[in-house]
Amino acid sequence: MPQSVVGCQKLELDTPALCIDLDVMESNIKSMAEYIIGQGKQWRPHEKCHKTPAIAHLQMRAGAIGVTCAKVSEAEVMAAGGVRDILIANMVVGPKKWERVASLCRSADPIIACDHYAQVEPLAEICRKNGVAPRVIIEVNIGLDRVGSRPGRDTLELAEGISKLKGVRFAGIMGYEGHLLRVEPVEEKRAKIREAMGVLQHCHDLIVGKGINCDIVSAGGTGSYQFSTECPGITELQAGGGIFADPMYQKLCGVTGLKYALTVLATVVSRPMLEKAVLDSGRKTLNPDTCLPIIKGFPDAEITRMSAEHCELKLGGESQRLKIGDKVEIIVGYADFTTVLHDEFFGVRGDRVEVVWPILGRGKIQ
Repeated sequence: MPQSVVGCQKLELDTPALCIDLDVMESNIKSMAEYIIGQGKQWRPHEKCHKTPAIAHLQMRAGAIGVTCAKVSEAEVMAAGGVRDILIANMVVGPKKWERVASLCRSADPIIACDHYAQVEPLAEICRKNGVAPRVIIEVNIGLDRVGSRPGRDTLELAEGISKLKGVRFAGIMGYEGHLLRVEPVEEKRAKIREAMGVLQHCHDLIVGKGINCDIVSAGGTGSYQFSTECPGITELQAGGGIFADPMYQKLCGVTGLKYALTVLATVVSRPMLEKAVLDSGRKTLNPDTCLPIIKGFPDAEITRMSAEHCELKLGGESQRLKIGDKVEIIVGYADFTTVLHDEFFGVRGDRVEVVWPILGRGKIQ
């Protein structure tokens, strides 16, 4: 889409179009930054929901210290975009990736997550040969049972081993309480998150007790950050998706105080019957699996089926006035799985397109 669309009316955009309400996103960024920093924590938001350096800079201007990424290639995009403090919160394995980490150290100050010595020793050797030394943190399994070292002795011994290596700098630990995002009621969720964060704090204390610096204790996704932020011992939060505040977070995880910011502008392309409309935005446009999208402005319109190119709606009395050619906005159910389907964001303020941001991290999966 050419840059000439800047200044046009939102409804003049061809569809489907992935749109950000800039006023709402900026308000969400401000709210998250103030909440996290107000609790004495640092904010290192995950960029997987936007994959766009320009948005990362908006977050940093609000107080974020850097970004969290999932892959080395994403970190390279962020570094090329002027972001220096980058956590790669994933296991980095293989000679090609270790070489890329060493090269990344020339333009950024990355932190690499690990959960086993076999991931770190060869990284350290390659970085040592290149004259660089990235920071390393240990991911601890605090209950998600996906990756992570076992808390206690295993984590301590790994920290001791890493701290003796030349070519890397041991910096701390991290954990992800992703298994607790949908716990109800609220007080039970708060208690379980506090317990999980307590595991991290215990590991921190063990490491420091051996005379090893453990400055970073990183945790907290968007679905839990309002509780994780309250926990002592945590130094930084990785919550990033709250800038769009998708229905997944608000409806399924109980996140409050934020508003929907990300939509897909779609066109009604068929009206097979009075109670049914079909939009031009199917699964190739937005992913419905984690949480169903919502039709903005038409609470009586319900998404009943999505195929590759079509989104089918069941219409109530108010939404039955929709006709072929009308444009509607679909509130994205979960941005992380939808952003990757698009080449650009259309940043909209009021009813006008203010900016077009290429999604530079799209397709960066290595």
